[in-house]
Amino acid sequence: MIVFYILLLFMIIAAIIAVETRNLLSSVICIGAIGFGASLMFLFLRAPDIAMTQIVVEVLGLIILIRATISRDLTFISGDREFFSVVVSVVIVLVIFLAGVKALDSLPAFGTPIFTQVADAASQTYIKEGLSRTGAANIVSSVILDFRAYDTLGEATVLFTSIIGASVILRKKNRRFAEANCQ
Repeated sequence: MIVFYILLLFMIIAAIIAVETRNLLSSVICIGAIGFGASLMFLFLRAPDIAMTQIVVEVLGLIILIRATISRDLTFISGDREFFSVVVSVVIVLVIFLAGVKALDSLPAFGTPIFTQVADAASQTYIKEGLSRTGAANIVSSVILDFRAYDTLGEATVLFTSIIGASVILRKKNRRFAEANCQ
């Protein structure tokens, strides 16, 4: 439970830094730290599917934001760095690393199904009542399309939107430019 508070504090600090900093690239990096903190919280809450979706969306979102930031803000890296910023950076990386290690320690041993450890898990309901409630012979299809249809639709929509957005931002030339050069 203490890990949740540490992650929450970390995400709040990153949000404050993202809002208060004048450097756009630093702000985007802090937003990425918030997203990765949220994915770690999803892992602690035993929702690995949502954590993976969060990581994919976060990476694609960071690509888009960094691309937009670099084109708007000329950021130069100088050799001299402030001591405070170095310490804060090291502490943030250490907190993320320790939270990730803690998340991995809380997971069951490899090969052990989680539904065997929790008696009233949703998977037990799916297995026991899947055929009678949905009529589907394939239990995986009944879970994806009947029990968790809205969740699956939401995840697919988020992933599709992220991929389309990233492909639009990262394409080499736009169509009008290509057509003008061909004529």
